[in-house]
Amino acid sequence: MPAPRIQTTTVGSYPVPDWLIALPSEQALIDATRVVIATQEKAGIDLVCDGELYRFDVNHPETNGMIEYFVLPMAGVCREIGLAEWMSFKKQPGMEFRAKPSGVVVGPLGPGSLDLPTACARAKALATRPLKFTLTGPHMLAKMLLNTHYKDKAELAFAIADVLAEQVKHIDAAVIQVDEANLPGAADEWPWAAEAINRVLRAIPTTPAVHLCFGNYGGQTIQKGSWDRLIDYLNALHVDHIIMESAHRPPDELEVFKALRPQIGFGLGVVDIKQTTIESADAIARAIERADKVLGPGRVKYIHPDCGFWMLKRNIADGKISTLVRGRDLYEGRS
Repeated sequence: MPAPRIQTTTVGSYPVPDWLIALPSEQALIDATRVVIATQEKAGIDLVCDGELYRFDVNHPETNGMIEYFVLPMAGVCREIGLAEWMSFKKQPGMEFRAKPSGVVVGPLGPGSLDLPTACARAKALATRPLKFTLTGPHMLAKMLLNTHYKDKAELAFAIADVLAEQVKHIDAAVIQVDEANLPGAADEWPWAAEAINRVLRAIPTTPAVHLCFGNYGGQTIQKGSWDRLIDYLNALHVDHIIMESAHRPPDELEVFKALRPQIGFGLGVVDIKQTTIESADAIARAIERADKVLGPGRVKYIHPDCGFWMLKRNIADGKISTLVRGRDLYEGRS
């Protein structure tokens, strides 16, 4: 049977196993990552992710460590956050979901001890299928820091992007995906956000991808906005494909992506991670069929969940992973 036209993938995170939280160690982390990858491979996922288990930070459940893991190791970032820094950060618009900054930028940013290539290599050694490595983008990282060194958020984002660009040059993964979950709620910042993320995307030696969503914490959407405000941003990206939240969005919003540059592959979210109901294969197939009718046959290159699975129970996440493949196979007549 020929390879599927539409590829299946996950977005990144996976529920942290209870036993890893109870007794964490380097070996336990490797074992848990092996479970995450094997679960995807057994289900038939074409492009697997490592689950991001090593990034989990129990002190920051609202962002699942997707901020601290990247910025705290960087040179120029101070971990000590006093009352003055806390109060200053709280005055910034759009940060209602975040109690305090991840850190304070006190000097020029550098890589410090950040080592993304090693994290990727650990996962790749456990996978038998193509691996996608994920990292948080410069726009979101800049927004979560209190900046006392650079002239503005844009300049800070460019500095972060340069650090990340040097990291991704050495990452050996089939796809490298950059995640931005704050921009949909701050669409007016797209010009400098695009310039920042493109610095990272241009440095990727393999296949670059970008994921955008409106956030998720306890099943709640964090950012308010709509995709039509970001179509210029999407078209400015130096990217192979985009991975978009679609399942939890208004159905008519899919029309926006008719204006997406044809050179950019479209990733369709068909699994709603804000709901605990496991979608049926038929529902997945219908979602693909509708997208093909709206955007044109062959426009959808990937199907995936709207976002990561980390807020869900493992049995629910596993069920959604399985039905993702079965729905694609049903639509393509492979089952």
